[in-house]
Amino acid sequence: MTKLICKSCKKEYPADEKIWKCNCGNLLDIDFKASFPIEKIQNRKPTMWRYREAIPIEKDENIVSFNEGFTPLVEVDFNGKSVLIKQDQLFSTGSYKDRGASVLISKVKELGIKKIVEDSSGNAGCAIASYCAKAQIDCDIYVPADNSPAKLIQIESYGAKLHEIPGSREDTANAVLKAAEKDYYASHSWNPFFFHGTKTYAFEVCEQLNWKSPDVVILPVGNGTLLLGSYIGFNELKETGIIKKIPKIIAIQSENCNPLFKAFKENREEIPQINKNDTLAEGIAIAEPIRGKEIIDAVKKSGGDFIEVNDKEIKKALIEMCNAGFYIEPTSASTIAGIKKYLDKSNSNELIVSVFTGHGLKTTEKILKIFNK
Repeated sequence: MTKLICKSCKKEYPADEKIWKCNCGNLLDIDFKASFPIEKIQNRKPTMWRYREAIPIEKDENIVSFNEGFTPLVEVDFNGKSVLIKQDQLFSTGSYKDRGASVLISKVKELGIKKIVEDSSGNAGCAIASYCAKAQIDCDIYVPADNSPAKLIQIESYGAKLHEIPGSREDTANAVLKAAEKDYYASHSWNPFFFHGTKTYAFEVCEQLNWKSPDVVILPVGNGTLLLGSYIGFNELKETGIIKKIPKIIAIQSENCNPLFKAFKENREEIPQINKNDTLAEGIAIAEPIRGKEIIDAVKKSGGDFIEVNDKEIKKALIEMCNAGFYIEPTSASTIAGIKKYLDKSNSNELIVSVFTGHGLKTTEKILKIFNK
């Protein structure tokens, strides 16, 4: 029986209750038993929904999908060292956030909810708006006013109502919380169903490696939607005996917005307040990640580490990837910069997997400035 469980007070709720947080105000997780009937999986369409028994949606008729998933895993050379990279920039809305949006909006449809609110630095808003459009669910998306224009246009093009909030990313989060007092909050950081979409990254990686786990996974982290989802996914695969180990997770943060890096390196109990500065990696510029402790705990349990990169390193990585034929957004390039730092101290025999999180077309105006300079 699928249940929602509060991370703090441990209160349990049925999965069909229309809530996104506990009555005590804290975060919810999903208690769900995944299974992986490999023969059935391998005979299904190459989408993330091939793992149907591992996704907590009750009825197939409620699935909202664009046949997303099973993105290519390509080999990229870094000065003689090979890294396998999932091309999640190739999703329908241009980022991996489609994984989470597909599952979350499927659940919204299953719950019979007709309107949702969400806040985003861009990519999650695009994904939620797109899937709401397909499901004919009204949505209001709250974004920082200084966000990439291409992402804002994309959100509005799906018919979503856009709310541009002056100030910081945290001001945007505060604005949507007020709206969520009335409407269901389809949040990519608060709502646990989103993570049960992003966990399919782990399933696909292991299947593409012939049902084996990589040694290392290198991922960007702001709100932790891909990192936490991947950690859930690898754990489910291990618990069912599909893989023998959980890979070491290396989390990448921008030097200009690095609260998790600081908390990890300084072994802090709480996520510290930081002086947030502008960064090219807008997608991970989260000063107050709501699941910060969870993220750090996942990295520690995997035996992983945090790496920070600066904007100069991000620019260099972006140009190198573009010159290699991959048009990715600067947030994706922050991960590449992190990969290069990790490889300097890695073992030569490690199997390393990473990801292109977002397409360059989403931030063309920012990329134009970088190449002009």
